Amino acid sequence: MKLRLVVLLLAIVAGGSITGAQQSATPRPVGVDDLLGYREAHDPQVTPDGQFVAYTVSSNSLKDDKSETRIYMVPAAGGEAIALTAEGVSSQYPRWSRDGKFLAFLSERSEGKTQVYLLNRLGGEAQRLTDTIQNVESFEWAPDSKRLVLVLRDPSPEELEATANKGKEDGEDKAAGSSKKSKAQRPWVIDRLLFKADTIGYLDRRRTHLYVFDVTSKSLTPVTSGDYDDSDPAWSPDGKLLAFTSNRSKPDADATYNRDIWVVATDTKDKGEHPLQVTTHSGEKDHPSWSPDGKWITYVTSLDPKLFYYATKHVGVSPAEGGEAKVLTRSFDRFATLPRFAPDGKSIYFIADDDGTQNLCQVSLADGKITRPVGGQLTVDGYSFSKDGTLAATISDRVHPYEVFALPGGKLTRLSHLNDAWVAQFKLSPGEYVSFKSKDGTTVHGYLYKPVDYVPGKKYPAILRPHGGPTEEYEAEFEEPAQLFAANGYVVLYPNPRGSSGYGEDFCKAIFADWGNKDYQDDMAMVDYAIAQGIADPDKLGVGGHSYGGISTDFIIAQATRFKAAISWAGVAEMTSLWGHDEYEKEYVLELGYPWENRAAWDRVAPFYKVKNITTPTLFMGGNIDWNVPIVGGEQMYQSLKALGRETELVVYPDEYHEFKTPSHIKDMNERCLAWYAHYVKADGTPTRPVEKTVEAKPTKTAN
Repeated sequence: MKLRLVVLLLAIVAGGSITGAQQSATPRPVGVDDLLGYREAHDPQVTPDGQFVAYTVSSNSLKDDKSETRIYMVPAAGGEAIALTAEGVSSQYPRWSRDGKFLAFLSERSEGKTQVYLLNRLGGEAQRLTDTIQNVESFEWAPDSKRLVLVLRDPSPEELEATANKGKEDGEDKAAGSSKKSKAQRPWVIDRLLFKADTIGYLDRRRTHLYVFDVTSKSLTPVTSGDYDDSDPAWSPDGKLLAFTSNRSKPDADATYNRDIWVVATDTKDKGEHPLQVTTHSGEKDHPSWSPDGKWITYVTSLDPKLFYYATKHVGVSPAEGGEAKVLTRSFDRFATLPRFAPDGKSIYFIADDDGTQNLCQVSLADGKITRPVGGQLTVDGYSFSKDGTLAATISDRVHPYEVFALPGGKLTRLSHLNDAWVAQFKLSPGEYVSFKSKDGTTVHGYLYKPVDYVPGKKYPAILRPHGGPTEEYEAEFEEPAQLFAANGYVVLYPNPRGSSGYGEDFCKAIFADWGNKDYQDDMAMVDYAIAQGIADPDKLGVGGHSYGGISTDFIIAQATRFKAAISWAGVAEMTSLWGHDEYEKEYVLELGYPWENRAAWDRVAPFYKVKNITTPTLFMGGNIDWNVPIVGGEQMYQSLKALGRETELVVYPDEYHEFKTPSHIKDMNERCLAWYAHYVKADGTPTRPVEKTVEAKPTKTAN
């Protein structure tokens, strides 16, 4: 299916916005349902010859109550985009063969298993390429375009049994018909230190390993093995070696952050038996990528494993045969991700969190100079380039969701136009990047969104929105909550307090083992700034956030009574009750110590022990299968406030992990948030929960 798109050449203009289609004559404020109507482009993949860009497009459907991802292709020079995969089933992770003839991707379209599918660039239907017992987690093409490396988790007993008995069970199914009963699920047997992960649940000894898959014979050969997880495979330019990431620390890899880069041979008799350890310095190493001549490997590295998330992630480079490592971005001191050698091998591209943005940067190997091929008030979340250097990226700014761009001749040109018509319908708040002083004089930054019908000199109700992490930052990208609240007459405050990435390691680690202190001061400073500017009404303030933003919310309302309403989504309460229950045991030990040895540190970062101070009406929310920040935190806070006779409510969403996926749940959550703030912050008499729509039951016919 082809989409007729407006041909429009766009650039990043002064002030950092992506210029879009001309606004419609009567744009209106965005509504709850509207926010489920836009689409986002991600994972741009340029063909080796630089002629086309494949990318994914994600969308939501309230009607079907599901999200979906499809793959599209657009000429790199601009033109009409073509849908490569069909509606009705998600497809993702597009990757071109090195000869440019085929596009491989992942999809669950057969028997519920994620497999690799293959599309001929010249046309035709996608063909399933792999048929593994388990899901294919990721893959990469070999330089010869004849092989893939697959990342597979060891099959479960159920998967092995299902494969062994497939023919037998098919026959039994036909004989038994609908009377056949399903088997009870086996118990989970746990013997690892790290034993839980969000979206997965309980972890056992099944590990992820690398396999080489021959496209012609469809044979599968294991390359790595053992009681380790192997990931991030990258082929050497000659196709003889694979670099990968693995934590093989002794005696227990689960207890450390010391992932390393390894290299393993794929075409010798002892392949996989004796991998070479390329990096030996302590700390995390991820995302290996080879230099064009095969002599070097670049990767992301941190320098202080004791700081784990708080440590700056740098661009590192090491000889492919092992040796002295170099850190190329030490003086830059900004979080770096996805490093890749430029086609000429003289520099390395990478994405960096920097000062409330996420830019595509480039560091020179000769002099360490850092430039920004894509810079400014915007957010780059993915990129790729061809052999000749044609570069594509997916980019968002404060009023435009992610679209695909190319950089011909260094000029940023938009290729996709997924949301021109959508954006043109609405009044959107452009947001402002502001700075202010915290209580101790520290300069802090954040984004301030004014109501869409803002009138200078008028004071508006305001919502403070602490971000998650804590080692994340608000960036110049399209933010749904900011636009929704601005559309409903609120000033929206998005601070980047201490603990945020993008401002250097010292700024980030300032809240290490000290949550709800300096970050609290910085959050309050943004509220004071908005009030001092005459924008925010000090008598109509709300607060709310998700994950660490929920934790911050709990800390804020336990220390301040200035807020009329609060919403805490996926927050915590009594920290020791999460020990052995969530996925952060390793982090707790590094930051707080063991709870039985350092209880004071645990209690200091637990909002629960200040719950008697809370008088703010608070709504708690979360998913019932969230193992990142389990719902128990919200339950404890809700139960405590309820016992104290405070105004509170708890909403638990079924079958949701840390990040919600179901459109109807997202809609319900947004409606509840608006209703809660309208009732308590605006005090306009709005019910605290959306009015449930009831359907009158139709009378049933009774047999005579």
